[in-house]
Amino acid sequence: MTSPRLSHLDAAGHAVMVDVSAKPDTRREAVAHGLVRMRPETLAMIMAGQMPKGDVLATARIAGIMAAKKTSDLIPLCHPLAISSVRVELAPDAAGQGVEITARVRTTGPTGVEMEALTAASVAALTLYDMCKAVERDMEICQIHVIHKSGGASGTYNRVAPP
Repeated sequence: MTSPRLSHLDAAGHAVMVDVSAKPDTRREAVAHGLVRMRPETLAMIMAGQMPKGDVLATARIAGIMAAKKTSDLIPLCHPLAISSVRVELAPDAAGQGVEITARVRTTGPTGVEMEALTAASVAALTLYDMCKAVERDMEICQIHVIHKSGGASGTYNRVAPP
């Protein structure tokens, strides 16, 4: 039996999936961001479509979308959700030293989609690394975090950029 508060622990301290059946369905959205740092030469090859493995950005975008749909298979105790929209955008960062990833996931349901957005950004970053590692092994996957969340009882969250 789960406690009245939302927790992944039951009254005996055992891990359980949170029971969200009493929560109302609301429109929910989460946006996650990530960065893959690389040498400017590697970024130039990606943008020119010159990577040996093909269209890196298109492949990473599809991988991120597919991953968002499989989040509950990857993250223990994560609810399977009927996702209504997943958008993964990849673009050169302003400094010209990497690819920024933005994953936006939407649903209408009793629980949020932060994990789906984080999974989409993470898998897109891993795919980008995999497709470019023959050219550069020193790439760095970093700064994966939620930048926006809306819907549900906890309301809206917008990350404030660090100083």
